[in-house]
Amino acid sequence: MSRFLNKLDSERMLAKTILYNINPADNYMLATMIGNFQEGPTPGKIQFGSGWWFCDQKYGMESQMNTLSVLGLLSRFVGMLTDSRSFLSYPRHDYFRRILCNLLGRDIENGEMPIEEMPRIREMVRDISYYNAKRYFQF
Repeated sequence: MSRFLNKLDSERMLAKTILYNINPADNYMLATMIGNFQEGPTPGKIQFGSGWWFCDQKYGMESQMNTLSVLGLLSRFVGMLTDSRSFLSYPRHDYFRRILCNLLGRDIENGEMPIEEMPRIREMVRDISYYNAKRYFQF
């Protein structure tokens, strides 16, 4: 996959791309690899997609977001997306937002993020929950 993305990038044909994995053991590899393809005018051009399939539960989502925050920019994350047209799939988005806020709240409680940065943290939650996807997909 890295060679394929590199070939596209070297020929200036690499489009905005979201990479998902179904094996949590691949989180670090994917999060590291997307960092190789972030040049150019599109912030967060290559995304590490949210926990999906076998990773689509609390632990999987937390693991994906923690990995992204360690190796990339969580603030550029486009958050939870769905390929479903089923109305019943939309509660997943609320579940995702609750996990995101719990994760950030724990970091604040543990002193890993300063409480003084709460306005920026609030903005980051709004961006991940809505605005990053709106900007990324231009709708």
